[in-house]
Amino acid sequence: MKMKDNWLIKLIKWLKKMDEETFEYNNIFLNDFTEIPGDKIILKNKSIDDFAKDYLWRTDPELATLDASYPLEISFKSFIKAYKSEIKKNEKNTARFSIFADKNKHIGNSMFYNINHFSKSMELGIMIGDKNYWNKGYGSDTIQTMVNHIFSFTNFNKIYLHTLKWNVRAQSSFKKSGFENVRDVQKDGKNFAYMEIIKQTD
Repeated sequence: MKMKDNWLIKLIKWLKKMDEETFEYNNIFLNDFTEIPGDKIILKNKSIDDFAKDYLWRTDPELATLDASYPLEISFKSFIKAYKSEIKKNEKNTARFSIFADKNKHIGNSMFYNINHFSKSMELGIMIGDKNYWNKGYGSDTIQTMVNHIFSFTNFNKIYLHTLKWNVRAQSSFKKSGFENVRDVQKDGKNFAYMEIIKQTD
């Protein structure tokens, strides 16, 4: 038991050190905002405190299927190391958020990636990991909040995404926020619907 406690203490110290190193970069889409509020959700910058649920969701087979991926089969410590490396590698073209309901209930994650400052475009990804919040409008509100923020406070004018062709529920949620089906795309043997929304200018 004593050895286990020592290991936990070392892990906590390591996590705190990693938190300071990993999240020191400025999320350009938060700008002067500490959080981005929607009607039902609040978007916050990623924190090390979110990693436990991130790991839980990334190892869930059902969520992995919806994300067109495979559930992770690695330890929590290995997951954190890999995640830190991923963040540092993609920090210039990726912005990650945690989705909160009721101010402090972490229910999912969202992100912008493939951020292209030349074409003023980016790709959107979202996952409501807490299944108690499915089919209750939290996903739609997250999408709308992200789109509104980008089109209101940045000079980006195009947001696009890929969702599995069979996932009609997700496509319906994206359409509610103004996304349109543009074409079908095949990647890695899977069929996706490519959807996009263009900022309307006067």
